[in-house]
Amino acid sequence: MSLAPFPVITALFMAALLAALEQLSSRRRLLDVLSLATAMAVAIFDWQLLDASLAGTIVYWFGDWKPMGGFPVGIAFVIDPASAGLALLSALLTLAALLFSWHHFHAVRTYYHTLMLLFLASLQGFALTGDLFNMFVFFELMGVAAYALTGYKIEESGPLEGALNFAVMNSVAGLMVLLGIALLYALTGGLNLAWAGAALSGKPAGTAVSAAFILLAVGFLTKGAVLPFHFWLPDAHSVAPTPASVLFSGIMVQLGLYAVARIYWVVFSTTLDPDLLRQMLLGFGVATALVGGVMACLQRHLKRLLAYSTVSHSGMMLAGMALLDRRALQGTLLYIAGHGLVKGALFIGTGVLVYHHRSVDEKELHGRCRHLRVTGVLFCVAGLALSGLPPFGTWTGKGIIKETASDLGYQFLPPLLSLCSALTAGAVLRAAGGIFFGLGHSDPFSSSAPATGEEGSETGHSRGPTPRIMLVPLGLLLVASLGVGMLPQVQQVADQAAGRFIDRAAYQALVLQGTPLPLPRPAPQARPGVTVSFVTTAAALVVAALFLGPGPLRGRGRESVKVLLRGPVRLLRRVHSGYIGDYVTWFICGTGIMMALAQFWF
Repeated sequence: MSLAPFPVITALFMAALLAALEQLSSRRRLLDVLSLATAMAVAIFDWQLLDASLAGTIVYWFGDWKPMGGFPVGIAFVIDPASAGLALLSALLTLAALLFSWHHFHAVRTYYHTLMLLFLASLQGFALTGDLFNMFVFFELMGVAAYALTGYKIEESGPLEGALNFAVMNSVAGLMVLLGIALLYALTGGLNLAWAGAALSGKPAGTAVSAAFILLAVGFLTKGAVLPFHFWLPDAHSVAPTPASVLFSGIMVQLGLYAVARIYWVVFSTTLDPDLLRQMLLGFGVATALVGGVMACLQRHLKRLLAYSTVSHSGMMLAGMALLDRRALQGTLLYIAGHGLVKGALFIGTGVLVYHHRSVDEKELHGRCRHLRVTGVLFCVAGLALSGLPPFGTWTGKGIIKETASDLGYQFLPPLLSLCSALTAGAVLRAAGGIFFGLGHSDPFSSSAPATGEEGSETGHSRGPTPRIMLVPLGLLLVASLGVGMLPQVQQVADQAAGRFIDRAAYQALVLQGTPLPLPRPAPQARPGVTVSFVTTAAALVVAALFLGPGPLRGRGRESVKVLLRGPVRLLRRVHSGYIGDYVTWFICGTGIMMALAQFWF
């Protein structure tokens, strides 16, 4: 019996069961135990699928509806190491979020556990499916669960506004995906990824083909929070419950980028010009990384700061994928895992602040959290890991991406990635230094950034030390990120995952004919350098010190810098206005630019 459908089926069944128990039982601990057990079971299934997929890609046809004459009449899950690894990451982050919320929500409201398990089921199905329309269905299910979690505090205007922005932007993105699916179906007569790729193989990249790819890419890049489709993410993060934010930044954004890469390699890689596509995606990736890094430094609302950090790192991941190279893809997969675990730890650390002080305002919390020593140390470690400090997974992944970029002639990319890492990590370390250790002034350089939201309704009144069960997932996620960077077996799995991911011919032969091809040969193990990584970490400390310590940003020097940067900062904040009409306008502009580039180039 194949385990392929069990991650999704288990999460969906238990979500329905817990929805019934909400009405029949007032014992919250029962819901906690069942949801934790479900996430753990899903993680075990994913681990077994990952192990099995290393010996060969798994194809599971629902209802045993296998291809007839090479045409896929049924829906398939196609599980290779990349999809299984992302599914495992989503299960682990869900497990950590649920473990944290055991104490975090003193008054968990209706259907919280059900929504978390629905979200988990959609993440699993999105990663494992080999059918484009099935991917769209899980895309929408993911969105519905995420909207509900974002607007969980329904009686407050902030969560409702954040959920509305989230819903509108991702619904428009879903429409783009649906239009792309319709166009691809008209071109190929099927929506199985392998079938669509085989049907387009060898055909010229006409207007319809390039338009289909751009529509699909725009939809999934919106989920991936790529400029200029990223505006919903900070608004959602700033109001969403902490456990939901762990999943938003830790895995949901990454799955949007995964979908673009999967569709390109399986469906469009023989049709579209890779050099031109590389330039376009690299441009969007670099712009996203830079804007996200700068905006992170301008925030004093800790959740928004971390959200813009996610935007920046999403741009770095897109840049790694955009190189369209096996080795770069290996580094990107490692970076996704390392970053997701670290970002999950950072949001849990933020949740501890909410638990004790009902606030995530950097200015308001300045120097008030000295008693949270363990949380402060772990938060700083996570900030350093965000910069790519060896031997965390972020170091290994980013190091491989940089080496590959240099080998391919993109020498500008490594210093840009280092700069963005220094900005985002420096912003996190600045916040940690002020909040946990009382460093610097209570009115940081970013003080003009809005800090909205009273977080008191997310938790009950807390007294005494932080419950250990809240710190356990924080520490475990950081240890797991260390494992991603240190264990050579993880790098080997990532290499095999990347080799299998880009092998379009093997994917199509296995899915359509059931013919397994030889596995790709392992590439030599990469050895990322440590010198540049330590320099980047030092640069992050310098960024934090510029805000916290005495120096050029004090007195007249500080005012001079403020005057110099006032114009660009005002422009960035005006662009990130919070108005949904502005966001839709930027969405349309971004779509138009990508369409124009596609028609001009392809």
